[in-house]
Amino acid sequence: MARKNDTSLTEFILMGLAESTEEQFILFLLFFLIYTLTVLGNVGMILLIRIDSRLHIPMNFFLANLSFLDICYSSTITPKMLVDLLSEKKIISFAGCFLQMYFFIALATTECILFGLMAYDHYVAICNLLHYPLVMCRTVCVKMASGVFAAGLLNSMVHTSYVSSLPFCGSNVIHHFFCDSPPIFKLSCSDTSMNENILSTFAGVNMVGALLIILTSYSYILVSIFHMHSGEGRHKAFSTCASHLTAIILLYATSVYTYLRPSSSYSLNQDKVVSVFYTVVIPMLNPLIYSLRNKEIKKALSNSISRKRIPSFL
Repeated sequence: MARKNDTSLTEFILMGLAESTEEQFILFLLFFLIYTLTVLGNVGMILLIRIDSRLHIPMNFFLANLSFLDICYSSTITPKMLVDLLSEKKIISFAGCFLQMYFFIALATTECILFGLMAYDHYVAICNLLHYPLVMCRTVCVKMASGVFAAGLLNSMVHTSYVSSLPFCGSNVIHHFFCDSPPIFKLSCSDTSMNENILSTFAGVNMVGALLIILTSYSYILVSIFHMHSGEGRHKAFSTCASHLTAIILLYATSVYTYLRPSSSYSLNQDKVVSVFYTVVIPMLNPLIYSLRNKEIKKALSNSISRKRIPSFL
């Protein structure tokens, strides 16, 4: 049961990432560039997959969903952070704070589970290639993607309702650059240990559940690769999985550090640095990781660029 929120707060103040004007301006330019590259890279990935019929395979369907998630995920945090870097007072309304938290957690959860589905897709593609078109048909892929988004939204609803139900009767200063659970827990004037345990359990179930799917899928993939007689086949299989594993390691390493370690070990300054990496940097890196390691996408991109260079009268 959600407790009645007896707080009279109407807004929070975000401390942000830097104190001096010079540092804030430098960070603004850096993060504006990163955000621009994030949007352009992920939109480009979606359009490329959409336009080139040779890329219309389940693996790239999930990759397009990942790009869409990264655009939304980054846009939940970065635009507000950029405005705050140029503002003297970094204020966010009470409702706006928890709305930001809701979409951030929903998208982050969805991305974790989506990585699990992508690992399963790799498993079917490598270990059950003959059945791949049947097992991973478009209808199944759409249902799986829809289920992932629904799970993320539901998990975030539970998480956000728990945090927003806390009584806030003291400071309204959040020692972070966006509304996240750990720094908001510190503002509550009640014992938040039960809330933190419940939310850690929810986060753990989602992350560990997806991680189990990933580990199980890649265990079968490795066995299958080692039994391949063709060196070219092994190389192609490793190349298919390398980019996915790189993205997984980046996301899980930072997420586990932030959300699944004991609350007594939280360091808000360290968390800010880690949070910048998984909220701002990783969404920019994902399209680069997948495009540089995927021969089909590189070929489609090269063909697309070549077509644009050819004059229309030819």
